[in-house]
Amino acid sequence: MSRVATASDSDATTTRTVSVHAPNGGDGGSVELPGGVFDVPLNVPLIHQVVVAQLAAARQGTHATKTRGEVRGGGRKPYRQKGTGRARQGSLRAPQFTGGGIVHGPTPRKYDQRTPKKMKAAALRGALSDRARNNRVHVVSSLVTGETPATKAAVTALRAIADTRRVLVVASRADELTWKSLRNVAAVHLLDPGQLNTYDVLVSDDVVFTEEALAAFLARDSRPASPAAAGAEENK
Repeated sequence: MSRVATASDSDATTTRTVSVHAPNGGDGGSVELPGGVFDVPLNVPLIHQVVVAQLAAARQGTHATKTRGEVRGGGRKPYRQKGTGRARQGSLRAPQFTGGGIVHGPTPRKYDQRTPKKMKAAALRGALSDRARNNRVHVVSSLVTGETPATKAAVTALRAIADTRRVLVVASRADELTWKSLRNVAAVHLLDPGQLNTYDVLVSDDVVFTEEALAAFLARDSRPASPAAAGAEENK
């Protein structure tokens, strides 16, 4: 298991200041990205382990084949034991026959891997830091003006910020205007701050936060551990 990289592993973490983009192309001020989240060392083995575990957990694991005891038919001996010149056979549902059972075939199983929450959080911080160091983390006040969803206007505003192939937009679930405007755009992947994960950050070229979503994500990331977890740490 890879060691979890923390912000204390490097004293070079600095707070990044990025501009807040307005939907009309104007300047909406600026916001600070904490170095403990957006400027931490990149731990590639850790990120790889977390992504592999995430993809494994997404597998349904419902694949199944039938053995010779489960396929239909084959109850009668196909021909007599001796005198035919052929190899002796006891059933037409043996694996060597067409329509027979499958030997060592897949059966339903779970692919879940145990991944501690601290590892997931550290991998996400590393992925976000990599995007931030390459100026691929953006913040917007909103993508649409008014109170009516407008896909064309939202895409135009988004392309002015990040003209790349895949864009991850992090917006609060209550922000219906953004969700309804972008939910059918193939090149845009929408996530709630609580759904933000390492894999979606890595497969996206740019990450765009709304101000509300960024505040919610930072509040969630800096939330203290539960009393039970804190007690367990003290007893170690």
